[in-house]
Amino acid sequence: MRIAVINETSAADRNADIVAVLSGRGHDIVNAGMQKAGEPPELQYIHTGLMTGLLLHLKRVDLVVGGCGTGQGYLNSAMQYPGVFCGHILTPLDAWLFAQINDGNCISLMLNQGYGWAGDVNLRMIFDAYFSVERGRGFPAHRREPQRASRTALWRVSEATHRTWPEIIAALPDEHLGPALSYPGMWELLDVAAIDDAAPSAGLKSVLLARAPRGKG
Repeated sequence: MRIAVINETSAADRNADIVAVLSGRGHDIVNAGMQKAGEPPELQYIHTGLMTGLLLHLKRVDLVVGGCGTGQGYLNSAMQYPGVFCGHILTPLDAWLFAQINDGNCISLMLNQGYGWAGDVNLRMIFDAYFSVERGRGFPAHRREPQRASRTALWRVSEATHRTWPEIIAALPDEHLGPALSYPGMWELLDVAAIDDAAPSAGLKSVLLARAPRGKG
């Protein structure tokens, strides 16, 4: 699995903790967000949500782990975009159930509120639990089929209730789009030149190139 870690400014100092607990599990970890608080350019959760949506849509990663002070802002930002299914994960039990029942592709962590002594230990236990079970297998077992049907239906709902990605990129203001696309390494990670113009990304490459940061594209 390829996992992107995307921290915004209020939780940038937790980046090392997240990367540490994800490392050594056999996954490819991409550290795509802020790694230290106060270092410019700063990302807000409005930017990290957009980065999350693009990376998942283009299948550059399989899972995004992000968050903010409470985890709520990033959760709401990421869920504005089609195809993002994010869980607000506070405990190992949350992670254990989310993996089996919801099989989402995005995790939002609470990285300041309540993050005190042994906060990094709780993070490790969260991902121990998350990776300990088969994603999407259902829990309890007799609920497997209706849960699977609900996940499939939710994908259809997401497609039906969101704009297309080309429409989204064309409509976003510069103050939202610019920092996300120009953040160091993000344009290269998106690999815009390699975007397939077939559905469901038809037109996305040209719109991104038209809005490319200075020196990109």
